[in-house]
Amino acid sequence: MNLVAAGETFGGLLRQLIGGINVPRTTNAVATKKRRKRILKQTKGFFGNKSRLYRYAIDAFWRAGCFAYRDRRKKKSEFRQLWIVRINAACRPLGICYSRLIDGLAKAEIQMDRKALSELAIVDPAAFASVVERAKAALPSAA
Repeated sequence: MNLVAAGETFGGLLRQLIGGINVPRTTNAVATKKRRKRILKQTKGFFGNKSRLYRYAIDAFWRAGCFAYRDRRKKKSEFRQLWIVRINAACRPLGICYSRLIDGLAKAEIQMDRKALSELAIVDPAAFASVVERAKAALPSAA
C-alpha cells in the first residue's frame, strides 16, 4: 500500500491508515459560542451593528476598553482641576488668589488637600474664610 501519493493530503492519508473510515472535522463550537456570547453581552446597548454582529462588536469592545482605561486615569486630573477652580472662586472674594492661598497654607503648615478645601468652601464658607485668614497671616506682607 503506497501511503504517499502525489498531491495527497493529510486527511486522505489518515483515512487510508484507519481503513477508509470518515473522521469528522472537530470544531470547538462550545468555546466559540461562549466567547461570542460573552462579547455580545458586554456590547449590549452599543449603537447599530456593534451590539448585534460579533465582527463589529469585538472592535467596539476593545475600543471601549481602551477609552475606559485612559479615562480612569484622566478622571483624577479632571477632578483636581475642578477642585482648584472651586477653591479659586471661593478665595478671590476673600482677597487672595489660589496660588497665594496654597503658598500661605504651606507656610502656615496647614496640610489640607484640594478636595477637602473645595468641600469646605462649599459646605462651610465661614470655616473656609478662617483657613484663608490663617494662610494670609503666614504670608509676608506685600509692602
